[in-house]
Amino acid sequence: MAAFCSISISPPPHLIPKQLHPIPPSPRLSSFFPNPKPLFSKPPKTRPINSTSSSSSSTTTTATAAAAAEEEEEDDESMSIDALHRFIHLNIGKWTGSFHQFEPDGTLTHSVSTKLAVSSYGEDELISLIQTLYIKQPPSQATSIAGDVYEPEWFEYKIKETNMFTVDKYQMIGFFPQEKAFALRYQTAGMLETVLRQGVLGEDDIEEETPKNLKIPSHRPSIVCESCLYSLEKDTRARAFHILDPKGFVEMLLIFLEERGGAEFSPPSFDNSKDSRDRLMPYLGKWEGHSVTKRSGLYGATIAEADTVSVLEIDDEGQLTQTNISTSVGGDVTNNIQWKGTMSGNLLKFDDGDFQVTLLPGGMYMACPSDVAKSIAEYYSFHLEFCWLESPRKRQRLIRTYDKEGMVVSTTYFLETKL
Repeated sequence: MAAFCSISISPPPHLIPKQLHPIPPSPRLSSFFPNPKPLFSKPPKTRPINSTSSSSSSTTTTATAAAAAEEEEEDDESMSIDALHRFIHLNIGKWTGSFHQFEPDGTLTHSVSTKLAVSSYGEDELISLIQTLYIKQPPSQATSIAGDVYEPEWFEYKIKETNMFTVDKYQMIGFFPQEKAFALRYQTAGMLETVLRQGVLGEDDIEEETPKNLKIPSHRPSIVCESCLYSLEKDTRARAFHILDPKGFVEMLLIFLEERGGAEFSPPSFDNSKDSRDRLMPYLGKWEGHSVTKRSGLYGATIAEADTVSVLEIDDEGQLTQTNISTSVGGDVTNNIQWKGTMSGNLLKFDDGDFQVTLLPGGMYMACPSDVAKSIAEYYSFHLEFCWLESPRKRQRLIRTYDKEGMVVSTTYFLETKL
């Protein structure tokens, strides 16, 4: 996908948060990777983070990153009351849709029908977002054996509230009001496990820790990241979840596809039989666009914009070449990064296999390091990416960058057009 790795394993110089070297102390030490090797004892490297040994990259800087940072627009350290109100307004409504579970290699394993009722209560700084998820249950074995007529039942699940206290302390929301996009974190995968148990097992769930024929998330995942992109054409949205296990390996990929106000929603066909080359073809070629990066309060709460050019090519031998050029608004900083990669099934591997892109049906892909612990050991950061190509020549992307402790550094939104 043109610009699969447009920030590379860690952000290019103009996206590096202020005083990343050294990383400031976290408000708390996370339980990130419960049993890691001593990865974090080295001081951060002083060489440009972009200059990976396995890919050719060149960075042309007409002004230092520090000088560019001085010109960036400053923002409040936490989400403002106005931004919270806009976030709540964006989400409010009755959503109908479907939930899809994928293996890390892009194989679809389960699909479940869902409904989501979203409303709010309170005013000003006391306003809260409340969400109730309804999960369609399958017919039970007892019903099937008895031959009874199956009447669909919906399991109700209350999602924790979102308010001024949670958006920064727990969810670390990266919100783009004008672009209608956001990314946030979950502390557990409890909601997602419930969808799988109720939507696949239903009343037959005997609450086994590892139910037969159903893969559920780890009880202590290292990362649960939601990335949400709204359609440019309809009142629909796609919410993608990266789930990384306690050791930092991708465990599963999950997608909600939802439409607001519709009685029924027919999601795009998720056909597993589609050839992997067919999934790749829409992303080949040259893409131009614009990016907006919002850093978290821990990293200065700044906003930076850039114009982007991305080119993805594949030769006759199946070798992938990914070229990404980003120029900061005003032309102060230009980064030119090139990666080589290979394709195996629905997986694209870049940087000698250290970064993987999973091609999903429905014009989507999700990307992450193959091994987060290894990425942290070498680069002291890592990023997750979600892309939705809703039409042949328009795509949106969200990239979420983390530091070595699993704290959010920044969230970047891209809107790109194929030339």
